[in-house]
Amino acid sequence: MDAFLTSLFALSLAEFGDRSQILCAALAIRYGRVAPIILGLGCATLSNCVISAMLGDTAHQWISEEPLQLFYALSLIFAGVGMLAWRRPVDLLENWSLGPFWTSFLGLFILQLGDKGQFILAATAARTDMWAFAAAGGWIGVMIACVPAILLRRQLAEHIPIRSIRYAGGGAFLLIGGILALGAWGII
Repeated sequence: MDAFLTSLFALSLAEFGDRSQILCAALAIRYGRVAPIILGLGCATLSNCVISAMLGDTAHQWISEEPLQLFYALSLIFAGVGMLAWRRPVDLLENWSLGPFWTSFLGLFILQLGDKGQFILAATAARTDMWAFAAAGGWIGVMIACVPAILLRRQLAEHIPIRSIRYAGGGAFLLIGGILALGAWGII
């Protein structure tokens, strides 16, 4: 249950205001249909979450506990930096003519590869024997962050203080990651 809740909360926070959320809103505006966008998001995110969690499970089998704690701490620190740093503009896939589902699925799958959420999820799965719970929590967390962007589209930024949430989340990731890193090094 720890892996599920940790990945759920971490990924829902990490993806808030991120490029995946922006792309989801842009695709919903472009196509005007929410069901294929949500389905494409769900399939792409599930694929990425399973891949990340399985890689984390493999690391869990080969690496001892202290390096895994450091890996987890670094994933949180990098997520915090990513939330506070400037982001490059999102490619809105305007030249893609695959239809709403395939554009959403492939665009979001590629966008999420190597993203901070994947590293957090892999590190969470590496710390436990329950990679499937980490994958499920991560999938639900990303869906919690991105589905409102699809449903609300432009209104999301008007009603929710995205910048404040990103700064608070980034600071929280840096603080927790720093404490865990110091613990992994035996300093605290």
